[in-house]
Amino acid sequence: MGVTLALIIFLCSYFFIITEKLNRAVIACFGGVLMLVFNVYEINAAFLQHIDWHTITLLLAMMILVSITSQSGFFEYVAVSLAKSVRGRPVPLLVAISSLTAFGSAFLNNVTTVLLIVPIVFTLTSLLKLPAVPFLITIVMASNIGGTATLIGDPPNLMIGQAVSHLTFNDFLIHLSPVVLIIFAVVITGLVALYRKQLIVSREDQAKILAIDPATYIKDYKLLIKSVSVLALTTLGFIIQPFIMVELTSIAMVGALLLMLLTHEEQDMEEVFKSVEWVTLFFFIGLFMLVGGLKEVGIIDEISKSIIYYTEGDLPKTALFILWGSGILSGFVDNIPFVAAMIPVILEFQEFGMNNLEPLWWALALGACLGGNATIIGATANVIVAGMAVKAKHPFSYWEFLKVGLPVAIVSFIISTVYLYIRYLNQFI
Repeated sequence: MGVTLALIIFLCSYFFIITEKLNRAVIACFGGVLMLVFNVYEINAAFLQHIDWHTITLLLAMMILVSITSQSGFFEYVAVSLAKSVRGRPVPLLVAISSLTAFGSAFLNNVTTVLLIVPIVFTLTSLLKLPAVPFLITIVMASNIGGTATLIGDPPNLMIGQAVSHLTFNDFLIHLSPVVLIIFAVVITGLVALYRKQLIVSREDQAKILAIDPATYIKDYKLLIKSVSVLALTTLGFIIQPFIMVELTSIAMVGALLLMLLTHEEQDMEEVFKSVEWVTLFFFIGLFMLVGGLKEVGIIDEISKSIIYYTEGDLPKTALFILWGSGILSGFVDNIPFVAAMIPVILEFQEFGMNNLEPLWWALALGACLGGNATIIGATANVIVAGMAVKAKHPFSYWEFLKVGLPVAIVSFIISTVYLYIRYLNQFI
């Protein structure tokens, strides 16, 4: 009975989320609460096991950092400088922003990166009179692809790295960055071809950009120095996190609180909190509760364990099954709970005679991270950008995202399949 109830609640909630007829945060939270009302699991399990407060707190801290920094005019300064460097040409601008996003997502994390880049995009597209949606969707794709390259770039990689102690930051970089570079080049080429007709700027608007002095956008130099310094220190903390062994969430919270303390005279803290994307945060809370219900009744575990049965312990077949299975499911169910369920399953494979598990870890990382591009709720960065887009009045629908994201995900899986086969699996066939 519990399995049926959990599945019905999840599917009904998911239906209303993708149709976008009601506020998605309200629907997700309502569905999560229904899991509690119908005793699918207890409230203590929801708050202590299934809601990822590290993710929620990290998002809150970065939203505060970005909100205060934006008041200094820093993002407008960066936006105009970037536009001037490519002389206001929209296609090079799209490539430049997507490359910056991918790089930042790899060496910081993709959530932090999109929080920093998206405000720049809004400024740029406003100045050049360009549609923001092509840039926003491209940023999402670039963030998930770039985040796949390193241990700290995407939450699934961080979870795998914590579970498998011998896998280091450099291991992820060496094994995943080559295929990530190939996928990024192919995807950006395709997105440029797709959006080229929408990326048209008049000579007059280009001339306006070239005539602007970026320094005129700095509103408060004192605030700029404080906010950029704290932001830089926080970023440095993320980069050296594997060495100092401090949680990313702790680093982000220290940065946010320090900046609030340093700028309390220049900033109204109530206004800072009002600028937080609360809809996005509550959507994540509801989503964690919904997926937690599926995990609690064993649905996600059963899906994961069925892999063993269907692949019969064959390493190449298992690796490709994990790649495509985790990729497809991560597109429609948040990848964090799925990866949490898959890690112990893969660890158990050693009992079935699989001594070389590394190809399976890379398959899981590629599938879970790249699968996040398939739908608007497939990854944290997607939801963040979608929420910011709605607030800035540049929304894109679930279906508009799906028409781009699903082909991108499939192409990424195909390239990953070839890469895994050539580098790891052909010797086992």
